[in-house]
Amino acid sequence: MKVPEEFDEIRPWEPEDLPEVYERLLKNEQFKQVVNYLYPQVPFEAIAQKLRSCKTNMEFQLAFSYEFVGNLMDKAARGYELDATSLDHSRNYTFISNHRDIVLDSAILDKLLVDDKFTTTCEIAIGDNLLSLPWVKDLVRVNKAFIVQRGLPMRQMLMASKRLSEYMHFSINEKKENIWIAQREGRAKDSDDRTQEAILKMMTMGGKGSVIDRLIDLHLVPLSISYEYDPCDFLKAREFQLKRDVEGWKKGPTDDIVSMQTGILGFKGHVHYHAAACLDDFLRSLDPEMPKTDLYRVVAEHIDYEIHSNYRLYPGNYVALDELNGNSQYTSEYTAEQKKLFDGYIDGQLAKIDIENKDTDFLRKSMLAMYANPVRNYLATK
Repeated sequence: MKVPEEFDEIRPWEPEDLPEVYERLLKNEQFKQVVNYLYPQVPFEAIAQKLRSCKTNMEFQLAFSYEFVGNLMDKAARGYELDATSLDHSRNYTFISNHRDIVLDSAILDKLLVDDKFTTTCEIAIGDNLLSLPWVKDLVRVNKAFIVQRGLPMRQMLMASKRLSEYMHFSINEKKENIWIAQREGRAKDSDDRTQEAILKMMTMGGKGSVIDRLIDLHLVPLSISYEYDPCDFLKAREFQLKRDVEGWKKGPTDDIVSMQTGILGFKGHVHYHAAACLDDFLRSLDPEMPKTDLYRVVAEHIDYEIHSNYRLYPGNYVALDELNGNSQYTSEYTAEQKKLFDGYIDGQLAKIDIENKDTDFLRKSMLAMYANPVRNYLATK
């Protein structure tokens, strides 16, 4: 399929691009080092041969990403699954989800879609702030990522958002791909997951017809991602204290790299993905005369309701809520042994934080809030 040139800067690499991109990657020293680290027993030339044999992005994902995620999750999780019983597996959708892990949220989803016999994986929306290295940008575009441009002046940002939206409509309707996009820019560090209306507004800059028509055109599916343990919880807590104590504190150039590495390799406990029903029927039920500002709010609230009500909650979530509230309201949801395990886990994560004027009480409360907020939001839907 011929993809319009206007999308060249942001689209994933297409099959005809792959041979040239593979050769660029195979010549890159950092890429070689990463490959040798991941496959210490395999000669680099064997990897190169396998890479060159992948004629499509999906073949690349099945040859490399699928196996990588499977092996990783066997070591770093106690089980993971997708409940997509509400969806027709022969159709394609825009999965809009809460965001826990920079790399793995979409990577795990791709593997689970293959396991669940969907016809294709997802094209993934990824911020260009994570793609400062050219070889990393090449690699994610081979892996079906398209690029969200950030930090532009206002006029350029509007043009970039319109192009991004038009690309998403093209991907769903012409390429017949699925899409994964987070419900907000960046992760909700405190796990209080809320859909940014700006994401929905961007989606309606492309397509045809009314705002409702344009949202229906993308076949939105709210997706809940529930990690029993977030390996980056201590990094997020550290960030909260630095933002509180250091005026104008900003993340350094290596902070995202450390978060990626920690999130990928760290223990996650059990991981559950739950797809709600596609929003098309809900959107058709809305009053087409509703003011746009109300419409975006109503749709965002509905997505939040679906994500919150489909969380998988773990004993530690309830322990965290009871400890923050200073009571034992939810002791029926966990045993004394489960409480002891969770408290030990939190203590271990706190011990990893090396920071000047370490405020252990603040850091502990920050981490407990990350585990308690999903329960609060879940209970609010009931």
